Amino acid sequence: MKLSRYGDRYGRKIPCIIDDEGVPRDASSLVEDFGPRTLSPELLDQLAATDPKSLPVADVEGKRLAPPIAQPFNIWCVGLNYSDHAAEAGLPVPEEPILFNKSTVTYCGPNDQILKSPQMSKLDWEVELGIIIGKPALNITKDQAMDHIAGFVLVNDISERAWQMERSGQWVKGKSFPNFCPTGPFLATKDEVSDVQNLNMWLDVNGKRMQTGSTSTMIFDVTTIVSYMSEFTRLEAGDLICTGTPPGVGAGMKPQVWLNEGDVVRLGIDELGEQSQTVTAFGGV
Repeated sequence: MKLSRYGDRYGRKIPCIIDDEGVPRDASSLVEDFGPRTLSPELLDQLAATDPKSLPVADVEGKRLAPPIAQPFNIWCVGLNYSDHAAEAGLPVPEEPILFNKSTVTYCGPNDQILKSPQMSKLDWEVELGIIIGKPALNITKDQAMDHIAGFVLVNDISERAWQMERSGQWVKGKSFPNFCPTGPFLATKDEVSDVQNLNMWLDVNGKRMQTGSTSTMIFDVTTIVSYMSEFTRLEAGDLICTGTPPGVGAGMKPQVWLNEGDVVRLGIDELGEQSQTVTAFGGV
């Protein structure tokens, strides 16, 4: 099952089930919205039991494609989680998952603009597999982890490397500007994904392939990440976990390459769709 949402950033969203012909069907008769306050195994079972073609075609013409789940309570990230990316960065393979946060203000639609402020000098990209939690998880085992996962999404973990690496403190500083977490185009439930640990992934900048990788090179797999995190915190329904990126980020190139105004970033993961963003100047609000 694939779930999507349409609507302006601050307005009402249309929750949709995508039918087998790729047509979004309006599911608002079943649930007001997909999000942390409504997401549950029971809701997913109800949606899965519904024939999408029994629902009206969603009126999405000209409407913004929103992230597939309403803004989560938490966005979690795993750093250096691909063996080939760790090698690119010249860093040792971590013995345990490296965890950090992104502010939830980063959360945006898959095709929303990447905002670049005048203070940014090293704006970078990262194609990532995202996990959406389906029910709370605290102190769970690896064998239990998949039961707590609603599904998977495509994420671009945008980073400002100068803020992240050169301004002291935690990585969160370089990860938390608005629109630094394009998510979607849809949430694929677990049954929709053939093998989450063997998905091809890619990212282009201005039509040039920068990243080519596979979730098969993740150091810590999906169930390990969820179980490990639940030792330290309670994961909530709707939480997004960004699981790391393969090689090919701008910071890893020689010479290094950074995003500039007007650049177009396209990315995708097998079975999770594609995104496209344009880098746009942002002067403030």
